Amino acid sequence: MADYEKLLKLRPEHAVKNLGAKSKVCLLSSRDIFRVLRKDKMIVMACNARIIHNIPGLMRAAKELDAVIGFEMAKSESDLSGGYTGFTPQLYFNAIIEWAEKEKFYLPFFIHADHTTVKDTSEAAIKSARDLNAEQLRVGFTSFSIDASFNPLPDNIRITTQLAKPLMEFNVGLEVEVGEILSLKKGGHISTVEEGVEMVDGVQAAGIKPNLLAINNGAIHGNYKPGEDVHIDLKRTGEIYEAIKGKGVDIAQHGITGTPLNLVGQFADYGIRKGNVATQWQNIVHELLPKDLEDAIQAWCKKENKDLKSATKPFKKEIDSIPKEYSEKIVGKTEEVAKEFILAFRAKGSAALVASRLLA
Repeated sequence: MADYEKLLKLRPEHAVKNLGAKSKVCLLSSRDIFRVLRKDKMIVMACNARIIHNIPGLMRAAKELDAVIGFEMAKSESDLSGGYTGFTPQLYFNAIIEWAEKEKFYLPFFIHADHTTVKDTSEAAIKSARDLNAEQLRVGFTSFSIDASFNPLPDNIRITTQLAKPLMEFNVGLEVEVGEILSLKKGGHISTVEEGVEMVDGVQAAGIKPNLLAINNGAIHGNYKPGEDVHIDLKRTGEIYEAIKGKGVDIAQHGITGTPLNLVGQFADYGIRKGNVATQWQNIVHELLPKDLEDAIQAWCKKENKDLKSATKPFKKEIDSIPKEYSEKIVGKTEEVAKEFILAFRAKGSAALVASRLLA
């Protein structure tokens, strides 16, 4: 069993301020984690735990399999006003740390600012992202994703560079993105090798050092619709990886919910080192909520013409306070499914591996 307590000295200073010096919670920079796992064909699972009942299940799965994991929230999920989940960055950080203390979860992990989106080149859009990053950094996030992929590549590079520069002063991980994660049917296109190289070269030339590149390889966010095929271009993914791996950058995979585990099991062979799993956890919650509450949520969605995730904030109080018998079922199912992903990602034992390499 690795001595994870020795890793506590490697926690980023800004995170320790919020944890407290006596805490044994091993919140590390994702930069350190991905740096020492680069050469291993394994994937670190990053979880968008939009609902509190998933959090302990994810931690228990990681503990049982001795795996590094990440907890994350996208800008749409958690912003300064609470996004569509009701979590501000401070509330999300507090929830993760409180559960870690309750569960005695002392394995290395990170908290990631997923998809800090900048959808146009306006100063207002850039300022919104900058302000959010500043708050996430203040409360203790240890990993960041800048997503200006909605813009032409030169603007993407410029905006990403501008937003990432303040982060480079701290020990945090950085993920950048080229090619908006968008269904091909809705106008998305598969990222090219040339785009991947230009993105990485462009930000590195400005002194920005990403450790991950998110690409559009055909995956989609959210649930697949009935009859909708899963098409992930692993060949192109591998080509981009081969072109950028010498620059110290690996691939982040988005849109994994609904992907067959036999396909997920191949991801690591193509340079994917971080795998985001988000809607999967939301699905488990809604499968196991009390029937009267779930019926009320479904009725609200129909009336408001909104999808299920949009109900997270309006019903947060009711969902958070469900009877223990229901929350325990959600925790158990989350743990079960999380273990399946960790095993498919080949990440069993990754925590001990990280510890041994960081302490070497």
